[in-house]
Formats: sequence, structure tokens, C-alpha cells
Amino acid sequence: MIGDFLGGLGATPLAVALRTSLYAYPLVNAAHIAALATLFGSIVALDLRLLGVARSVPVQPLAAFLPRIAAAGLGMALATGALLFLVQPVDYARNPFFLAKIGLVALGAAHAILVHRSRGWQAVQSPLGIVTSRLRLSAAASLAIWTTAIVAGRLIGFE
Repeated sequence: MIGDFLGGLGATPLAVALRTSLYAYPLVNAAHIAALATLFGSIVALDLRLLGVARSVPVQPLAAFLPRIAAAGLGMALATGALLFLVQPVDYARNPFFLAKIGLVALGAAHAILVHRSRGWQAVQSPLGIVTSRLRLSAAASLAIWTTAIVAGRLIGFE
């Protein structure tokens, strides 16, 4: 049943166009890479600052701005990733690295949502820009989750 659904996805006109067009797949792939760079770059910058790197840079404006950039990158990565998935949905659905990547992206997004609802996040956005030890721990976890997601994504092609 799921195999039939995935096979049907791979047979859609959009999937066929992505597989047969000289430019469609490379452009979508490039957009996916740009989205990942946007997502990961903003996460790394904020998490490193939360961990104490570049203490001379005020954390409060970074905490207000960079999560929005990360969210835009995540949205673009999800959209372009869905298009890339259409090219070989059955193969991707069987790939353990793809499944790990999807799980890690979900974990990273859930982690970010929980952090942004925490007292530590309220403290970092206060006029004093206080970075709690719990928020530092969350920053380290975030770096680990998103780095592992990227590594899993790169390993998809080697399975």
C-alpha cells in the first residue's frame, strides 16, 4: 500500500519533469543546498554565541533575528527536499540515512520550539540578555542534532 503510494508519487508529472529536465533537478538541488546553508548557518551563529563564543557580540539581537532566518531556511529546505524526494520516493523511503535525516530534522525543529517556549529563552531576550546554563546545554544539543542531520543527509547518496 505504501509502496503503491510512493510509486505513484514518483510517476507524477512533477517527478517526471524533475528527472527528465536538464535544469529542474539541479536548480532544486542548488536551492536545497542554499536553504541548508541558511538554516545551519543561522543556527551555528546563534548556538555558538549562546555557548560563549564572541561574548562581545550582544546575544539579545541575535536571539531575536537568527531564529527567523533559521525558520525561513527550514521552510525552504522542507519544500525543496519534498521536490527532491519525488525523484526517487521508493528508494529514499528505504534508505536508513534518509530516514535518520528526517527524524533528526523533526527532532531539531521540536527542540527549537521547546527552547523558544522556555524560561531560558525568555531570559536571553530580556534587556540583560542572560544566557542560562540550561540554554547553553540546549545550544550544544542543537549543534549536535543539526550537524548529525546534515551528515545523515550527505550519506544518503552512499547507501
